[in-house]
Amino acid sequence: MTRKSGLGRGLDALITVEGKAPSTGVEEIPVDVIAPNPRQPRSSYDQDDMEQLADSIREHGVIQPLLITKDDNNPDIFILIAGERRLMAAKRAGLETVPVIVREASDQQLLVLALIENIQRSDLNPMEEADAYRQLAEDFGLTHEEIAERVAKSRPEVTNTLRLLKLADRVQESLVDGKISKGHARALAALPTFQAQSAALHTVIANQLNVRQTEALVERLSGQKKVAIPKPSQSPEIVSLEERLRSYLGAKVSLKQYGQGGAINIRYFSDEELNSLLDILLPEE
Repeated sequence: MTRKSGLGRGLDALITVEGKAPSTGVEEIPVDVIAPNPRQPRSSYDQDDMEQLADSIREHGVIQPLLITKDDNNPDIFILIAGERRLMAAKRAGLETVPVIVREASDQQLLVLALIENIQRSDLNPMEEADAYRQLAEDFGLTHEEIAERVAKSRPEVTNTLRLLKLADRVQESLVDGKISKGHARALAALPTFQAQSAALHTVIANQLNVRQTEALVERLSGQKKVAIPKPSQSPEIVSLEERLRSYLGAKVSLKQYGQGGAINIRYFSDEELNSLLDILLPEE
């Protein structure tokens, strides 16, 4: 499916002022009059990374201007649209002013543009990304397809990321800490209770299960299979192909060989996931 991407353009190019082209003027304003973006999806920052950025700003200044918008409730304050790391590092470096570009932006744009900036830099952890998509869906009524269009992601990727919000806290923490992958987390999300997810998580980490083995564990715990966790018995080529199909489709995929032929089995767990698969397998002309 071909999708227009907005991630290749500068963020300021994504905002237009009603009735006229946006200004491109850069000006210097005090850091104290810039308030954080209330829709910023990122909640944590690496302190060593921030100190390195502050050192760079001390030596070279802020190279890329921040994007800001006027606060409708306070004419003396501006709201940050994009550039929170630069603003924090500039304050740490002792700067009194920073270069900015002023744009008009709605509350929805504050979230979308902050989300896009972090995606461009791969700064968001999976749970921060999932919560940002949740805000777009619940606060602004956007469908999964509309969210995907705005952040230049596929619809299945948005849907699968939102499923992470159904995970137990322990599973979410393990995902953020890098103890499990998003593939592990998606498999665990199929379990119906937080207790079952947490118990399965312990087994996954203790036995260092891969994604395929985790899916088998989930099936067994759900009563779908009464067998032990299987060891991969297919050829490395088939196992690799299964992993590629899982990544592309965002769903569980298994390949079975029967003589010279075989079968591809694709699992889905909701109507939303089925629709996402159909978007990929049966794209519109």
